[in-house]
Amino acid sequence: MSKTLPSYTSGTADVPLLGMTIGDMLDRTAEKYPDTEALVCLHQDIRWTYREFVDKVNEAARAFMAIGVKRGDRVGIWAPNRYEWTVTQFATAKVGAILVNINPAYGVHELKYAMNLAGISVLVTADSFKASNYREMLYELAPELKRSAPGKLKAENVADLRAVINVHDDNHDGMWTWKEFVDFAKEVSADELTRRQGSLQFDDPINIQFTSGTTGNPKGATLTHHNILNNGYFVAESQRYTEKDRLVIPVPLYHCFGMVMGNLGCITHGSTMIYADEGFEPKSVLRAVHKEKATALYGVPTMFIAELADPEFDSYDLSSLRTGVMAGSICPAEVMKQVNGKMHMKEVQIAYGMTETSPVSTQTSSLDPFEKQVTTVGRTQPHLETKIVEPGTGNVVPRGEIGELCTRGYSVMLKYWNNEEKTREAIDDAGWMHTGDLATMDDEGYIQIVGRIKDMVIRGGENIYPKEIEEFLYTHPSIEEVQVTGIPDEKYGEELIAWIKLRPGAEQVNSDDLQAFCKGKIAHFKIPRNYKFVDAFPMTVTGKIQKFKMREISIEEMGLKK
Repeated sequence: MSKTLPSYTSGTADVPLLGMTIGDMLDRTAEKYPDTEALVCLHQDIRWTYREFVDKVNEAARAFMAIGVKRGDRVGIWAPNRYEWTVTQFATAKVGAILVNINPAYGVHELKYAMNLAGISVLVTADSFKASNYREMLYELAPELKRSAPGKLKAENVADLRAVINVHDDNHDGMWTWKEFVDFAKEVSADELTRRQGSLQFDDPINIQFTSGTTGNPKGATLTHHNILNNGYFVAESQRYTEKDRLVIPVPLYHCFGMVMGNLGCITHGSTMIYADEGFEPKSVLRAVHKEKATALYGVPTMFIAELADPEFDSYDLSSLRTGVMAGSICPAEVMKQVNGKMHMKEVQIAYGMTETSPVSTQTSSLDPFEKQVTTVGRTQPHLETKIVEPGTGNVVPRGEIGELCTRGYSVMLKYWNNEEKTREAIDDAGWMHTGDLATMDDEGYIQIVGRIKDMVIRGGENIYPKEIEEFLYTHPSIEEVQVTGIPDEKYGEELIAWIKLRPGAEQVNSDDLQAFCKGKIAHFKIPRNYKFVDAFPMTVTGKIQKFKMREISIEEMGLKK
């Protein structure tokens, strides 16, 4: 009698985990590929080989020691994509300080919360980025800074903060410039740094990343050398990186996608990190791929959509591209097809994960059938386990049934910083991280994400997964982007609304046209009754669509508050 398999898999591997610190890994790569380009930062006119890059990192590491940064101290970084961000990432790893990534979009209130939760003592900051003036926000948060000597701050609102380093060249009250800061390296010998680096353990916490905070205050996912070094390594292994690969990283460095999958993926393989601009600009990305003959490109689906839609797209030579990762949110099949064809990324992969799991748990492979590449998030990563459980009971569901995705292994964070209660809610007694995502697993172990537990719409007792409807609407020739969410309804409890962004120059359509398009193709209860035509969607700074905001806006506009 045949029995359906349970929804559980473990990722097998011929390659062992890396049992070393990030600093030791960087040294090993620099020794092996001293003359390979490590970092190209186009907007800052920086081009360093691994030999040069490791020298810059060691200099900053000695400077951190000189200003009194101890193992386990928290060093914050609040800046867009620049070379100083990456130097700080590796320098703090070498001295055993915990790097705290601060979202470049944060305002004063969020900054204060993050700094106090993590107990940041040293902050590396940019002067400004886009509409945010970081310097003015810091003076507002800590007015004492204006009257303080650099490195001697005592501030009421942020009691732990004692030093601020500004990456720009101009002098500002109470802050060191980056140049002044690295000058302190002279006070600490190379031997002292070697001793400090040698005392570190790969299970030490090295990084705090704040979760998006779509519900309540952001939580600080605390990650170790072992967590993120291995995750970066295996994400890049899956793409078959070598020292010949050149990766354009347009995603924010403060996020796992940039600093782990991007930076650590490269330094574990001797590949080149390329930053096109401080923030995402489609033209800068296309120009960087063209100019630097990049072999790989990262991005969330909205970034790839914007690149493909650039009016001058055809003037760039993207034929050097081979691979890359599309992640951060569910990837529409139609977009994937265009990336494969028009962008030459035949080996592009879909990755799925979350900050708390370093981040990647599952990934497609370039050897997977095309259908699997565009409809699933791949299979379980090497050295990790995945199971899908029934929400409520926690029992593993049979293959093909929907449940909550859980992951276990080296990638699971240590904890949420200073938040035992939320840590216990997220990681169960057996070490499983509960993702909050709804998924199914097929007989071959491929996983499909069908939505967030909190995004699921229950209409008249029917469970509806918005992703399924979005995928169908993407096949309409006039639609460039679509997001579906639930809104309250007196008769059915919940009803669907589709937010639609039309292609420029495409044939105009209205709600009736779209309902007619759906009729007979998808079940009647899945056809959205409401449509909103938009030019953009509410998003986080990492390009994730905020469905809860779409819901709030729709409720407000349609007068459904009661």
